[in-house]
Amino acid sequence: MPAQERAAAPGTGLIAGRKHALDGLRTVAVASVFFFHTATDSMPGGSIGVDLFFTLSGFVITLLIMKERIATGRLHLGIFYAKRLARLWPALLALCAVIVAVGFVFPASGWGGQAGFVLPAAAYVMNLAHFGMFGDSIAGETLGPTWTLAVEEQFYLVWPLLLLAMLRFWKVRTTALATAALAAIFVLNRFLLVNAGEPLDRIYNGPDTRADELLIGCALALVFTAVRHGSRLHLTLASAARWGAPLAGITLVAALFLLKEPDTPGDWFNLFWTFGPAALALLSAVLIGSLVLQPAGFLPRILSHPWLARPGRDLSYGMYLWHLPVYLLLMPLIPALPLRIALTAVLTVLLAYASFRFVERPLRRWANERLEPAVVRSTSGPSPAGPSPAGPLTAGASAPRPAAPAGAAAKQRATEPQPAGQLIN
Repeated sequence: MPAQERAAAPGTGLIAGRKHALDGLRTVAVASVFFFHTATDSMPGGSIGVDLFFTLSGFVITLLIMKERIATGRLHLGIFYAKRLARLWPALLALCAVIVAVGFVFPASGWGGQAGFVLPAAAYVMNLAHFGMFGDSIAGETLGPTWTLAVEEQFYLVWPLLLLAMLRFWKVRTTALATAALAAIFVLNRFLLVNAGEPLDRIYNGPDTRADELLIGCALALVFTAVRHGSRLHLTLASAARWGAPLAGITLVAALFLLKEPDTPGDWFNLFWTFGPAALALLSAVLIGSLVLQPAGFLPRILSHPWLARPGRDLSYGMYLWHLPVYLLLMPLIPALPLRIALTAVLTVLLAYASFRFVERPLRRWANERLEPAVVRSTSGPSPAGPSPAGPLTAGASAPRPAAPAGAAAKQRATEPQPAGQLIN
């Protein structure tokens, strides 16, 4: 790896360690999606939480890839994909199992007749099923929100391979520019689909029509990986963040309450669905970047508060999975909307905690104990060219830890907070 890339490693301080403000931002994003589904009239623009999630996921997953590449000189693709599944699949399968079981026992409930949606949800193709890729289009009902997970997982199948291929020939900064150019190409692709009269389900759910949002987050991560802490570019970005962050934050908050995504053909429909997702992703990227560049700022301190950061770190994925099924289950039982929303919120948090405590965390630890030793051996073992350069084994590490049994090292990592990667990642 070129020396200039190692000099810009995450351990230099710009992106070292966990950014708790990003966890708090995830809590805000999942709350906006919650109110979009439960109180649409009050928060018609709550769906922009999904746009924020996509951008944040692209940012975080690229940082994880770059940190491992800098630390070990490579990316263990098999381990990468296995850890993604261990992070996301168990909670999703548990959700599917509970919904099917309750629907079987109580077929007249809001969870009755949902078995047919399990396969597209569990196979991460719900977005394709939404626009009829496998026959008639389906809404997915209780499992409908899994379309976002499908978009992300489909992106993850391609992005690591493409990123490594680009890094094989280009420097990180050049790769960041190429990633931004690729995002622009996908905006052009969406323009062509919109003007060809493709249905909204196709434009809304397509892996290609959402790729620009993920790629914008990826490009931001590559820029931050390449920039040295204290460099002129770093100081320029930090200065821009001082005015860019308030503008982006105010715009996104206003959009939550004022923006209603157009669903009928017309000039506004064509304009929004061509440029809207990219614009929201760019605003999200400005906000994400400012939280990283100014960790001691007013907004980062608020979002880093444990009441926001801890749910974002541990519960946001479960809350996203469970909120709509719970709401649909309560809909015929509780006619009063305010009471239904309140009970949905309480039950969603409880079920998300149960998912994290009894499904996600144990299985993630089990997977890390078996997958991390390979990364530890790769990092600590001598290479043909000599000792590998010091690099962060985990976020925030500045040098390899003292030698320890591989299993013990993996167990220690499994108990440490892990970077959030998805709605979720």
